[in-house]
Amino acid sequence: MTEPKTYLVGGAVRDALLGLPVRERDWVVVGATPEWMLAQGFRPVGKDFPVFLHPQTGEEYALARTERKQGQGYHGFVFHAAPEVTLEEDLRRRDLTINAMAQDPETGEIIDPYGGRRDLERRILRHVSDAFVEDPLRVLRVARFAAKLARFGFRLAPETRALMERMAASGELNALTPERVWKEMEKALRTDAPQVFFRVLHEVGALKVLLPEIAALDGVPQHPKWHPEGDVLTHTLMVVEEAARLRNDVALRFAALVHDVGKGVTPREKWPHHPGHEQAGVPLTEAICARYRLPNAVHELAVKGTRWHGDFHRGPEGKLTPEAIATLFQRVDLYRKPDIFARLLDLAEADYRGRLGFEQTPYPYRDWWAGLVESVRAVSPQTFVAQGLKGKAIGEAVARARLERIRDWVGRATRS
Repeated sequence: MTEPKTYLVGGAVRDALLGLPVRERDWVVVGATPEWMLAQGFRPVGKDFPVFLHPQTGEEYALARTERKQGQGYHGFVFHAAPEVTLEEDLRRRDLTINAMAQDPETGEIIDPYGGRRDLERRILRHVSDAFVEDPLRVLRVARFAAKLARFGFRLAPETRALMERMAASGELNALTPERVWKEMEKALRTDAPQVFFRVLHEVGALKVLLPEIAALDGVPQHPKWHPEGDVLTHTLMVVEEAARLRNDVALRFAALVHDVGKGVTPREKWPHHPGHEQAGVPLTEAICARYRLPNAVHELAVKGTRWHGDFHRGPEGKLTPEAIATLFQRVDLYRKPDIFARLLDLAEADYRGRLGFEQTPYPYRDWWAGLVESVRAVSPQTFVAQGLKGKAIGEAVARARLERIRDWVGRATRS
């Protein structure tokens, strides 16, 4: 057999051409067998098809392969890896033309059989072949790339959009495992523009399949005095965008996505008002978290954000009693988990700024909450231990002292 040839492929080639930092590199080996790879010291890791780790760098090297659809969903594929599989055949099975390029590490030559470089220059996301429809996960992947590359102004090719719409309508998205969906969603939430991911999914009809609770917000009106941007879905995506600007935090960004989900079940006769939407949203958020088996930290912040985000605006406006504020602090676990409260305050800021005309407006209540939290957290149980209190009496005394500080803070704010 001829000497096997190795090529850099996929995202590393794409990102280098865009001037983005290359964080990981994947390689394809053409003309090799598993036995040849093992003889070179590579460590096998692939289960469905031959993938190996380089003995020094730890980078992934896959044998050139083709794939054929044989069943439903992401796992319904048969892979064929053999020395006769060409580089062009391997690249053809990839999702987008911009991901179907390779580079010869020795000469630097870009191998681009499907026009990926041209689409990079034109800022177009275009599928490589009609085999795109065989993998429903690609609907989410394309939406994620739209989010990842949003700063460059990428748009979907009309024919790719049409295929994604067809796939969303086909029912194949239901074959995706919760873990696969969340993995793509989590990657999208880490991008600079996560709102684009959900917008693209909505435009092609996939959001109503994967997140019907969020899709239901489309067209639901809000009071124009407080929400000049329009319906609840528009506001929601603006809040996700603002949350992404505030903090690189998947849990915060997901909490932003679901914070107003309760408005989707407001009776029509109450529109454009949404009384009690926070409480109404909790079971919907719980259902989403359970459906995709979200990590506990994401689940906790999402539920607490859904339930309590409105109180962050009401408190400084004098619409919460000191007792209600004390309850809020207990329910969000301020004293044991102050980091959760800090992220909820970020969510409140994103909610405030995620409105037309408010994007650059500082959140007016941040300092109010920060000062109050500093005051109540300064109450120390040791003070009451020193007074001779024991057991349950200590906790009761701490609670009274904290409530007194809340009353004092609210009273001073009211007088000013």
